Amino acid sequence: MDRTRGAAQHPVRFRIWVIVFLGFLVLPAMAMGDGLGFYFVQITDTHLGIPLNRVRTARVVAAVNALPMEAVCVVHTGDVIDRTHLADTGVMADAVSVFKGLKPPVHFLPGNNDIRLGMWSPTQTDKTNYEHHFGSLISRAEYKGVVFLFAYTDPLRQSVAVKGYDPLGAVEKHLAAANGKPIILFHHGPSVQDFYNNRFHEGWAETIKANWVKLVNQYNVKAVIAGHFHRDEFHWLGKVPLYVSPPVAEKWGRQASFRIYEYRDGKIGYTTQYLE
Repeated sequence: MDRTRGAAQHPVRFRIWVIVFLGFLVLPAMAMGDGLGFYFVQITDTHLGIPLNRVRTARVVAAVNALPMEAVCVVHTGDVIDRTHLADTGVMADAVSVFKGLKPPVHFLPGNNDIRLGMWSPTQTDKTNYEHHFGSLISRAEYKGVVFLFAYTDPLRQSVAVKGYDPLGAVEKHLAAANGKPIILFHHGPSVQDFYNNRFHEGWAETIKANWVKLVNQYNVKAVIAGHFHRDEFHWLGKVPLYVSPPVAEKWGRQASFRIYEYRDGKIGYTTQYLE
């Protein structure tokens, strides 16, 4: 009987069991960290009230519902309604009914068309109508250990005060309440300069922008996600990436689009989906 052959196999079996045992130790550790990825969707600048935009939005809703991956939520980053139709509560009610068709939960935040500031007064009426149909000016949710913060920041972009609402203070309060958890911050108008017609156009006032960038870098913000530019752009706010999504609306001949993001290992990637 060849005993040496049997003895030689024992180290192999031992190594296999060690690998399996270590695997049971490693897998729970991965499950507890950022290793578990998930998807979410951004829709922006639907400008409802314009018939073609209503058709485009309905198609985007259908496309999101048909996605092969599960999205934990959909975030609408503002300009839900076109400012020319803010007095029409029927348009707002119709917008609510369109987005009710989404399978994932949907979160809203207002843009410059949803609440008019400065020359576009009255602010209070717009604010009341928006809150009645779409919710608070700032809110948050949590998905798989990541805090989603939805903030109205247009008063910062336009350097206009809104009675009873301090955007920077409200954002800081919610960032602190995350208690160190990873955060994805959504708002409408990016804090960077706007480049079109072959020249730069002023963004946020420099002091306000500096305070904003400092704030988002003080907390565990993984990304800032915005709309408003009606273009696909990427910027840096200190160490925090800024993703700007193209719109659903047909303004300036834009193709209807929405964006799918994947969060994994504390990093965010995306793909932009265009509808013909």
